[in-house]
Amino acid sequence: MSDPQLPPDYFDKMYAAQSDPWDFETRWYEKRKYALTTAMLPKPRYRSAFEPGCSIGVLTKMLADRCDAVIATDIVPSALETARRRLSGYNVEFREWALGDDTWPDATFDLIVLSEIGYYLSIEKLTEAMGRTVEHLEPGGTLVCAHWRHIVPEYPQAGDGVHSLVRQTPGLAQLATYQDEDVVIDVLVKDSRQPQSVARAEGLV
Repeated sequence: MSDPQLPPDYFDKMYAAQSDPWDFETRWYEKRKYALTTAMLPKPRYRSAFEPGCSIGVLTKMLADRCDAVIATDIVPSALETARRRLSGYNVEFREWALGDDTWPDATFDLIVLSEIGYYLSIEKLTEAMGRTVEHLEPGGTLVCAHWRHIVPEYPQAGDGVHSLVRQTPGLAQLATYQDEDVVIDVLVKDSRQPQSVARAEGLV
């Protein structure tokens, strides 16, 4: 039996119908999720971030405010063009690229963000992508994952399944989790030891 997958033109059709098909700019669910995601980052600033599936760049802008440089990708040219306009003047490089692609950027990162993207891949493809994620994450680097928890029939996976797989990926240690009925957010660190909390890292405890 072959792994379930989205139709090749799924995202092209979504963006052809609407420039912001998931209402990233206006919906409170999205604004709240982005605020939670960035608040959970254990460091105030990062050297280099990687954000696959950046869409129109709403979260990208929040990351750019915390990072010296960002590489952000998407597979829909119109979404990337909107993101480029939004991030004009920021140190952000945009590329047409998908998380399931074999060739990754020739770089390592101290922050990788997978926001609402993992469930578009089959279990096999996501497992491969997580292995590459660990390879491209610097020692002590942060991985943050955030996904919608409700079932979407056309998606190959559900958000909870994505996070179960991510948490079991070798080379990552879990630092923090937020979960409610709608969204789950995990923060993991590339470290063989138990990562330090923010308070411990600052010597408060």
